Amino acid sequence: MINKNFIQRYQDIISIPSISAFDARLDQSNQPMIHYLAEQCERLGASIAIHPVPVPSGSAASGKFNMLATFGRGEGGLLLAGHSDTVPFDEGRWQSDPFTLKQTDDRLYGLGSCDMKGFFAFVLSALECLPLHKLHKPVYILATADEETSMAGARFFAQQQLIRPDMAIIGEPTELKPIFKHKGHIAHRLDFTGKSGHSSDPAAGINAMEMLHQAIGVLLDYKQALMQPQDDSFAVPHSTLNLGHVAGGDAENRICGHCHMTFDVRPLPGLDSQAMIEDIDRVLAPVYLKWPGRVTRQLLYPPSPAFGCRDEHNIIALAEQLTGQTAASANYATEAPFISALGCDTLVLGPGSIKQAHQPDEFIELKYYQPTISLIQGLVNHLCL
Repeated sequence: MINKNFIQRYQDIISIPSISAFDARLDQSNQPMIHYLAEQCERLGASIAIHPVPVPSGSAASGKFNMLATFGRGEGGLLLAGHSDTVPFDEGRWQSDPFTLKQTDDRLYGLGSCDMKGFFAFVLSALECLPLHKLHKPVYILATADEETSMAGARFFAQQQLIRPDMAIIGEPTELKPIFKHKGHIAHRLDFTGKSGHSSDPAAGINAMEMLHQAIGVLLDYKQALMQPQDDSFAVPHSTLNLGHVAGGDAENRICGHCHMTFDVRPLPGLDSQAMIEDIDRVLAPVYLKWPGRVTRQLLYPPSPAFGCRDEHNIIALAEQLTGQTAASANYATEAPFISALGCDTLVLGPGSIKQAHQPDEFIELKYYQPTISLIQGLVNHLCL
């Protein structure tokens, strides 16, 4: 039987917009969402700390906050973490209002229902049925800001080092399969500055698209080089490079004076992000040399490192026992490397499927309700009660 409070909380959470986007026209503060979660946790007896989150220079973000709710006292304990933001939604492609929870058959539809604001409804429903006054180790709930863009909230929380739990669960949608390692993420932008002019005399200008063409060529060569090394525990067993976006020029009869492109690299665990950035500049060196001062590379936001669970407290075996699923790796990036920096065993583990994330008509299946409640309660009972 699904708890009535669970559905009400889901409705409340979905109804609070908290979009993160690099486009200032779409970006929103997560403060209303944070205050709602703080109020819900406080009703269950938690002490609350809310911290403004510094955002990267040049970011569109403003009014971003983290919330830490603490149940009980003492050292160690369990951290249940998630992000409070969502991606933007595709206008006109949803069959219902993204901010109104729709229940159809065995599914809950809404923006963030799967990725991943809805996870907090599971956490609150699981904890309200436990004797939290008997905790001998603390239980923490962390809600972070801007995971969908810069991961500024998790980065800041790692810097603060406010707590040192024994274990942490990040409730991203993994179909309740424990994820013990994943790739990193490094996002780049290249700008090409040419000299515009009439297309009838190409030599009178400098075509930025020709620079871009050369850059794409060397990056595709580098993409092939990333086929090694390999880690067969990943579905895509090597590091990857993806050409993501190109824009520039203004007319077919003008020499292109400026264009830009973005691309990302996803390194395997064990590969150093800074070394890979230096590799990018090395492979682009011929382009820089041919067009001095006209080609610039910048990071879109600080790199997210690859992640591997330290497993000092046997969290992998415990999670496998509680879920009945074997731990696995993932090709995407999460806040796990930053949460792991608190010194705790960390897993990415939550209800729902990543296949529903960032999609129109995002949903989560209610079949995850009881297994997720049992998982959270099992973790708390094992570690804190």
